[in-house]
Amino acid sequence: MRYDQLIIGAGPCGLAAAHELHRAGARPVVLERGMVAGGLASSFTDEAGFVWDQGAHVAFSYFGDFDALLDDVMAGDVLRHQRSSYIRYGDNWVPYPFQHNLSALPTDDAVDCLVKMIERPDVVVRNYDDWLLAHFGTGIVERFMRPYHEKVWTVPTDEMSTDWVTHRVATVDWHGALRNLVERRTAPGWGPNSTFTYPSSGGIGEPFRRLAARLPDVRYAAPVRRIDPDARTVTYGSGERLSYERLVSTMPLTALVSALTRCPAEVRAAAAVLRHNRVLVVGVGAQGRIDPAWHWLYFPEGSYPFYRITNMGLFASANMPEPREHHVSYLAEIALPSDGEWPDDDVAVRQTLLGLEQAGLLPDPSAVVSRYVRRIPMAYPIPTLDRTEAVALILDHLEGRGIYSRGRFGVWMYEYGNMDHAMKMGADVARHLLTGEPERIPLPHRLPPSAPSAPSVAAAVY
Repeated sequence: MRYDQLIIGAGPCGLAAAHELHRAGARPVVLERGMVAGGLASSFTDEAGFVWDQGAHVAFSYFGDFDALLDDVMAGDVLRHQRSSYIRYGDNWVPYPFQHNLSALPTDDAVDCLVKMIERPDVVVRNYDDWLLAHFGTGIVERFMRPYHEKVWTVPTDEMSTDWVTHRVATVDWHGALRNLVERRTAPGWGPNSTFTYPSSGGIGEPFRRLAARLPDVRYAAPVRRIDPDARTVTYGSGERLSYERLVSTMPLTALVSALTRCPAEVRAAAAVLRHNRVLVVGVGAQGRIDPAWHWLYFPEGSYPFYRITNMGLFASANMPEPREHHVSYLAEIALPSDGEWPDDDVAVRQTLLGLEQAGLLPDPSAVVSRYVRRIPMAYPIPTLDRTEAVALILDHLEGRGIYSRGRFGVWMYEYGNMDHAMKMGADVARHLLTGEPERIPLPHRLPPSAPSAPSVAAAVY
């Protein structure tokens, strides 16, 4: 049997594409290598009853169709939050964003940051490090921006491009920073995730489990082995084969190119330059009382193994076992380069517990009742200097062969890496295949050479 559209991946993008096709009367097949729907947005419950996401995920959007779909599948089973987040700086908690809230720093640090912002260098912006210095000056860059970003991305900031920063990094005028400092006030929330929703139960993976259950043919434990672009066939699982007319893939571009039976050398070379990081997720469930003052915290300093801690119990009390009011639930994220060995799980847990103690978040280590570890081998696509050109070349070749690669790693663009972007890409590409309607998110192979690739709406990078 030959399918008009075949979909690889049951993450947010693949499910949105399948939903749109199914709604139009098609019967799409979705191939998912894992055992559950959701991809990087899936959730798992450990033996103690704690629910863990694969990193910190919340739902927010400027896309009406994303909101409508989320409302439809969740039927009101969501909680709404006003974000509260802080950055650890020495012994201080600085409200996010750091550069808007210098008043929370020790006086000498705050004055130095402000003076160096006013005197920031007039540099030629060639990379992300130059961009940071040009916008914030050395005081803020050296205290927070550079150490935090290099901790998350695992590469030096001067190896990163600037075509992703629009609405991802909060800029600030020094006049506003001075006013906040003199008046000792906290800046208002910044970014589209200043308010967000979260499922009332089941973790962030719940809407994707529900959406997948509506679809006629989602095949789990079905990893793609080979794609023959000439015969237009996909071999998956233990050797099963499906024929397609057009293929929507949400698997990583690098894996997609590797799976092609035939591919030009320049396309394989372009895929070889793409870089990503890994993340080790460590969940710590303990007896205690939840702190209602913060949703997540950032840790730029190297003395902490993690770059972020999420207060999972505050997202939803159902993320914790009964009695819920007597538990806390912390999710730590540790970024790692793409190469090298994974750290031992027990070592990672011990380091995380020490970091939580150091930050004053776990005063009684004997209260821990659950330890959870999950390895995410591909967490964030890194916006390196050669990334956009490489992605444009690959996508252009693939679409010439009837293959549409979408999703966070399908377009290898962190700026399009949120759930709303992924689902928008999936729904848009489905409509494009059905009716020829243009896709809204401007991907790099469809931009004129001088146009920026940053999206019109996005979320904060930290």
